[in-house]
Amino acid sequence: MFLHHKEPHRKGKLLSPGRVSILSYAVLIMLGALLLLLPASTGKGHLGFVDALFTSASAVCVTGLTVVDTASTFTFFGKAVIMVLIQAGGIGIMVLSTMFLLTLGKRVGMTGRQMISDTYSYGQGKNVYSLVKEILIFTFVFELIGAALMLPDFLSRLPVDKAICYAVFHSVSAFCNAGFSLFPDSFTQYGSNWLINLDICALIITGGIGFIVMAEIRRKFSFSKRCWSKFSLHTKLTLTATMVLLAGSTLLFFALEWSNALKDLPLHAKFLASFFQAVNTRTAGFNTLDIGSLSNETLFISILLMFVGTAPGSCGGGVKVTTISSIAILGYSRFRGQENPHIFYRRVSDASISKAVSLIIISMIVIIIGVVLLQQAEIGDVSHNLTRGSFLEILYEVVSAFGTVGLSTGITPGFSKIGKLIIICMMFVGRLGPMGIAIAVSRKGKPSKFSYAQENIMIG
Repeated sequence: MFLHHKEPHRKGKLLSPGRVSILSYAVLIMLGALLLLLPASTGKGHLGFVDALFTSASAVCVTGLTVVDTASTFTFFGKAVIMVLIQAGGIGIMVLSTMFLLTLGKRVGMTGRQMISDTYSYGQGKNVYSLVKEILIFTFVFELIGAALMLPDFLSRLPVDKAICYAVFHSVSAFCNAGFSLFPDSFTQYGSNWLINLDICALIITGGIGFIVMAEIRRKFSFSKRCWSKFSLHTKLTLTATMVLLAGSTLLFFALEWSNALKDLPLHAKFLASFFQAVNTRTAGFNTLDIGSLSNETLFISILLMFVGTAPGSCGGGVKVTTISSIAILGYSRFRGQENPHIFYRRVSDASISKAVSLIIISMIVIIIGVVLLQQAEIGDVSHNLTRGSFLEILYEVVSAFGTVGLSTGITPGFSKIGKLIIICMMFVGRLGPMGIAIAVSRKGKPSKFSYAQENIMIG
């Protein structure tokens, strides 16, 4: 009787949403690696297992870091596999699984419902089925529009079949914030093409805002003066933080690279390149400028932007704009001597602040561990005097992997097998979220029946 009583509890722990999510992504990455190892995936030569695993993980985690040239290494089949992995990783493996079950007329289990709710909502109890339909409709509609806008320009440069494939691939990659490109130099050849640049940026911003925010905008948007007041605090904070970050980072790139990477460009092209890089640095990983040629201060600003990332429930990574916004609101309130942090006539809950602080701390610890391990794997015990500049580059690659951004200074392909495995782990943790993994692998103890006496300590 005792064993029979404990069995459902153990099964519930084994099938917790966090663990199922980790297992689903791990299986998808391994399946993608095996498909990329097939002779049909590579036209010439042999792709090593680590490189195949790296490419698959980068695609599923919608990162965009590469160790081989995507265009020349993979065949049409291989590129199709990568695109499917990007789409699956962007939308979420559980959404695809749920839609498959719905097609078969089966009932979605409680684990699937809870996982989708945790991933794509912020506590308002949306209907799972309607949410999944909205996610798929938004995704495919925006990707179709994005591909249609790219197609005319691609048709003028490429054969019809290749132009269609390139348009669809880059549209999916942009909306899912993956940053994979079939061009060897990403979009540097389109640096002054306003249509391609703005199309890519629009797809990235839409995919990075989050499905919940987009659905709420669709339901509540109007041209009335009260439109803004109808939005939830989550939507207001996401939109405001996104606009502030885009405007601020564009101006920073424009100022810092004026006489460096932007010096040979006309004024309008300088602004376009700055905006494109500001959009891509937080999440996607496309570039129209050579990242390795950027100044140190620009690279450092880029690291901060990659750490912030996009909105919760979106295709992008990072600690999320609402997390950083919550901490900023708390700091501003404390600076003004106010006890409760608030914005837009709403108080930010203590639970949200606590989660934000915990997530930032865990994320910083993960990045520190990744940087130390990668330095040890690639540099070892070599003196600092002989490795000047390598720390910033390695930090850049680690944060890019953790934030699932995909921008690189160009050192990733030269990493050892151990270094590549470390980056794979960083991409995996960054995609699923450090806090989510910590919760998934930890066991909750019994609730305490008492609490200790509180005592203040000196801070600062």
